[in-house]
Amino acid sequence: MPVTVVVGAQWGDEGKAKIIDLLAKEHPMVVRYQGGHNAGHTVVVGDEKYALQLIPSGILYDAVTPVIANGVVVDLPTLFSEIDTLSARGIDCTRLRVSSRAHLIFPWHQSHDAIAEAMRGDDKIGTTLKGIGPAYADKARRVGVRAGEVLDPARFADTVRTRCTAENEIIAAAGGETLDVDEVVAIFAALGARLAPHICDTVNLIHDEVAAGTHVLLEGAQATFLDLDHGTYPYVTSSNPIAGGACAGTGLGPRDIDRVVGITKSYTTRVGAGPFPTELTDDLGDALVDIGREYGTVTGRRRRAGWLDCVMLRHAVRLNSLTELALTKLDVLDTFATVRVCTGYRLDGEELSGYPDRSDVLERVEPVYVDLPGWRADTTGARRPDDLPAGARDLLALVEREVGVPVRVVGVGADRDDYVIWNQGA
Repeated sequence: MPVTVVVGAQWGDEGKAKIIDLLAKEHPMVVRYQGGHNAGHTVVVGDEKYALQLIPSGILYDAVTPVIANGVVVDLPTLFSEIDTLSARGIDCTRLRVSSRAHLIFPWHQSHDAIAEAMRGDDKIGTTLKGIGPAYADKARRVGVRAGEVLDPARFADTVRTRCTAENEIIAAAGGETLDVDEVVAIFAALGARLAPHICDTVNLIHDEVAAGTHVLLEGAQATFLDLDHGTYPYVTSSNPIAGGACAGTGLGPRDIDRVVGITKSYTTRVGAGPFPTELTDDLGDALVDIGREYGTVTGRRRRAGWLDCVMLRHAVRLNSLTELALTKLDVLDTFATVRVCTGYRLDGEELSGYPDRSDVLERVEPVYVDLPGWRADTTGARRPDDLPAGARDLLALVEREVGVPVRVVGVGADRDDYVIWNQGA
């Protein structure tokens, strides 16, 4: 299968990096297709932990070409901090390719992010204030600055100066603190010079690799229900993480994609505000957070936690044309006496036929649960299906029946090799 997409099937933080790292061994090119530096990917290799924000997880394999494609918005200070950290640990980052069409994030975007969130008062979205939404807004307004512009240093510096001066007027009018234009220009001129060797026409690069039969892995940030169009709006991200976004974000066409892997935890989490039907606000929810170490890789924020929601997963299958699931963090449920799985929603006593199209309706639904006996056994040492306790196998079988696609990989720990191939035929 030459092109595979990996997409989060919930609200993000599903452990995509672990699955991407596993798949990267079979894919000589790994491409990030959307989002910015607000999403963290953590990969554990032996005693080493790698927390990545922008660079695709495939960077950890010497034979992989990692690509930041046109759909990504790139924060250069973060990118080079990441490159410097990886390089200091012996990882070759000269292989990294960055699309000339990718848009850049600047300090004025972060200023606008903070101003807009403050103006929302108590109705905050919960943005990470990293400027990602305003950068995408500038892209849509056709005033953004693309990465390829760094190849003409003088013009790039002039563009940054002009944009920063104009944005300072808007920031000042909104009561924000204006930026030092000369300082911003100097910083980004230096960063642009560092970026130049990585700039590439990634659209043709990726197409050429696909034409040559190279297996290409496309990875998104965030997840299905944070999608700008299909998520729990307005509590969403500012791009399209769904598998369809991989086409716009890379320049590949729909017929180029053969396989779409959806990642789900064995339970559900989300960060920030927004509806969450299966959320647990009691001791069980605290236990999921504590055992699962549910704190943001980038922000450190505590995640909200609840039971697995198969209504969401069924809708994720539809939105992404998922061919299979990878279920992570099964081991987090090892100590629970009962494991609950949401299989339906009720609204005002009536069972709903599908996932609601409005966030205000989703706020009001009542989850319908199936209760399974907990297995009360350690799954972290499991490496084959038969190693899993009967209760865990029952959970996986229930998910497959409810969602309609097979579970292929099951994560049973944080380390790189802590997984079980559950369904060989997927």
